[in-house]
Amino acid sequence: MRRWELSVALDQRREQPLFLQLASAIADDIRRGRLKPGEPLPGSREMAELLGVNRNTIVAGYGELAAEGLVNTRIGGGTFVSGRDAIRFSRIPPAANSIDDVPTYALAAPLPLPVPRTAYKPGMLILSRSVPDARLFPAQAMTRAFRRAIGSRGRTLTYTNPAGHPRLRSELAAMLSRTRGLLATPDNLIITRSIEQGIDLVARALLAPGDAVVVERFSYAPARSVMKLAGARLIPVAVDGQGLDVDALEDVLAREAIRAVFLTPHHQFPTTVVMAAERRARLAALALKHRFAIIEDDYDHELHYEGKPILPIAAGCDRANVVYIGSLANFLTPGFGTAFVVAPPAVIERLISLRAASDAQGDAAVECAIAELFEDGELLRHVRRMRGVYRARRDAFAAALKHHLGNALEFCLPEGGMALWARVDDSIDVASWVQAGEREGVMLGDARAQDFFERDTSHMRLGYSFHDEAELEEATRRMARALLRSRRI
Repeated sequence: MRRWELSVALDQRREQPLFLQLASAIADDIRRGRLKPGEPLPGSREMAELLGVNRNTIVAGYGELAAEGLVNTRIGGGTFVSGRDAIRFSRIPPAANSIDDVPTYALAAPLPLPVPRTAYKPGMLILSRSVPDARLFPAQAMTRAFRRAIGSRGRTLTYTNPAGHPRLRSELAAMLSRTRGLLATPDNLIITRSIEQGIDLVARALLAPGDAVVVERFSYAPARSVMKLAGARLIPVAVDGQGLDVDALEDVLAREAIRAVFLTPHHQFPTTVVMAAERRARLAALALKHRFAIIEDDYDHELHYEGKPILPIAAGCDRANVVYIGSLANFLTPGFGTAFVVAPPAVIERLISLRAASDAQGDAAVECAIAELFEDGELLRHVRRMRGVYRARRDAFAAALKHHLGNALEFCLPEGGMALWARVDDSIDVASWVQAGEREGVMLGDARAQDFFERDTSHMRLGYSFHDEAELEEATRRMARALLRSRRI
């Protein structure tokens, strides 16, 4: 036990002798795993000095622990925590400050917890998620930039502007104006730690309990949870081959007032569909007419492979009611989840005040390092490389699926993004296929988590960005074997 780990508090006013208080406190640390089997305790002289008590008190306390089998003493070698079997049978009562107490106050109503990230077995090929390949991240350039950022006389290691570091806000505003047609400035932009934090801030800024919010029927489950936490009542609207069904939205507007529409028009999540230009324009006009907000989640704008770049709704002529959310994670790596929100000044002011209340300091060192990657052109070069890499992986994956699985899956080649949206043949039990896939060493996923009603079992979203072409070929072979196995179950 190092000095900075010591947390034993002895109270002379308590009836319990000091040596038993010491034994109880250490026993608690052993039971809850803070002290591990084989870990050494401080010597009796050192412990007596640290606690300001007589050494005999320490010796007696250690003796009590040894008698219960919780520690063992080696002559001339110190005192050590015993193995796990001895710990289970200790009769030393818990200390007065044990952390195992059960609170008597009521907790807020629970929300469904997110599915925890799975610790995948070695060799498992992962198609159930669409994330960047961290092996391609420009780690050396980022390391150099981060080293310079934290070496800037400590300026990035203290509290900073809750809107984000001015250096990165300036670079982002310039990039968004140049490549996405946004009227972005450092003053109408806020940086967040993740896209989920950005959605959370926007939801809390715009929504009140009971507000109606339209979402796409297939959509990003964490975003739906965030809006529910803000008290919103969610209304699902269908998505087809041209994106959000605006006719269906107008039917909703004829029945009731809505506060916002949340959507992913660029590469719709999870279906990958690009929303048609005519629908974008109609949606923006409806927002102005009916006075609702458009929350535009543009999570992977740079990863578009076909045709001309498509500008966001926030770049259109009827953009006044659009709040635009984007992320850097999908062309960097999930470990750097930095995201941003562009919105009218009044909204940004509200977002900054909300951010300051819960996360005032931000992450200035990381933000400055990313800003340097913008400034020296490294980030632009990396994005161009990734666009070519992921497009090649998309094409290779699609060809492999057709070769190995034939008519089992039906899909259109997505114009961009990092995944395919596939309809599974009606003769196939998707759940059985997913289970068999795990046994074959390939992780698949059905669409239930993305479905508003959590019942769709006829689609799969299959990510291709995380693996190279050879790994994707092997993954499809495993899918084919798993399909045969699932049909024999």
